[in-house]
Amino acid sequence: MPKEHIHVVEDEEDILELIKYNLSREGYHVTTSASGEDAIETVASDPPDLILLDLMLPGADGFEVCRRIHNNPASQSIPIVMLTAKGEEADIVTGLELGADDYITKPFSPKVLVARIRAVLRRAQAEPIDEDASIKIYGITIHPGRHEVRIDGKQIDLTSSEFRLLYLLASRPGWVFTRYQIVDALHGEDYPVTDRSVDVQIVGLRKKLGKAARYIETVRGVGYRFKEQ
Repeated sequence: MPKEHIHVVEDEEDILELIKYNLSREGYHVTTSASGEDAIETVASDPPDLILLDLMLPGADGFEVCRRIHNNPASQSIPIVMLTAKGEEADIVTGLELGADDYITKPFSPKVLVARIRAVLRRAQAEPIDEDASIKIYGITIHPGRHEVRIDGKQIDLTSSEFRLLYLLASRPGWVFTRYQIVDALHGEDYPVTDRSVDVQIVGLRKKLGKAARYIETVRGVGYRFKEQ
C-alpha cells in the first residue's frame, strides 16, 4: 500500500532534493513548494497527511504559513513539522503556539528526520474513533474520533497539539501531569522543548476555552491538572 502524502515546503533546492530523496525512498508520496504562498494554495487544493515546513521562506514565512493553515477549518488538523536553521527557544515556543507538532533544526540527520515524521504520523493516526472514547465533563465534550471539542454545544477550534493536550488532562481529572509527562505524551520522548514551551501551549489552550479555562489548574512547581469533579 502507498504510504502517506507529505508536502515539503523548502526554498533551498539542495535541501529540498535531499528531503525528497529520503522520504521517497521510504515510500512516501512527496509534493513540494518553494514559497509560503505556493504552499498555502497547494495544501488547499491537495491536502497532505503531513507538512514539513521550513521557517525561512521568501514572502510568507513558515510562521505565517502555519498560522494560515491552522486557521482554515479544512486544513487545521494537518500535522506540521517545522524545519529551520533557527534553534532559539523563542522560535520553538512560537512554532508550538501556532500548532506545530514537531520542530527539527538544521543541519539534520535524514534518519532522524524520517523517524520524527513517522512518529508524528503515527500519533495523528492513533487517535481512537470509538464513540465510547469521548469525554464529557463540565459541559465540555471531547470527541477524539471527530477531533472535535464542544463547550455547552458550541464547537471550539483547536490545533492537533491543543486537542491532544486537552484530551490528556481531561482524561484523568485530578491527576497532576508534570511538564515532562505532557511533552512525552504529546510529542514523544526526547522531544527538544523546554518547560516554557508547555506553559505557552497551556496559555493558548486556555484562551480558546474561555470561561472553561478555569478547569485547567496550575500546580505550582509541578505541572497541570484538570479539575476533579
